[in-house]
Amino acid sequence: MRKTCLFLAFVFVLLTQTARTQNQAVETSGDILLYAMPAVALGSTLIIGYRKGTWQFAKGFVVNQAVTIGLKYAINKPRPYDNGDKAFPSGHTSTTFQSAAFIQRRYGWKFGIPAYTLAAFKGWSRINAHKHDGWDVPAGAIIGVGSSYIFTKPYQRAHMELTFNSWDGNYVIGFNYKF
Repeated sequence: MRKTCLFLAFVFVLLTQTARTQNQAVETSGDILLYAMPAVALGSTLIIGYRKGTWQFAKGFVVNQAVTIGLKYAINKPRPYDNGDKAFPSGHTSTTFQSAAFIQRRYGWKFGIPAYTLAAFKGWSRINAHKHDGWDVPAGAIIGVGSSYIFTKPYQRAHMELTFNSWDGNYVIGFNYKF
């Protein structure tokens, strides 16, 4: 009986430690995304060399931070489990969703779906770490997406297009330029 109790206590301690380690890994992974996603979004515009995209990202980022921080101070909602104050909205979530929305709006859903998936993971990691609740994270996501959509325009690779059409012995040449 005593050996069984000791064994069960050992298993309980082992499982508790494993769960704690996994929660720390989730929180750390989410924290890495907080910096990686804006770096990728901004870096993509710098690599392409299209400065309008850099400016669009910067304006969206500044508006996102201003709205998020302004609401945090205006509302001053306490965090769950007495983990501090200024919980609403989630700043981590608004930053990652602003970056994801920029990537999606600028380069399309092919890149947007993975970006939104990573942003959603970041939001979940904040709830998992007991830093936010179910109201803080969606509010941060909405602010992030909205601030990015205000300024971001789709990236156009081909600005000029030459077209040709013929019918019944008639020929038409066209030229399109996208601004």
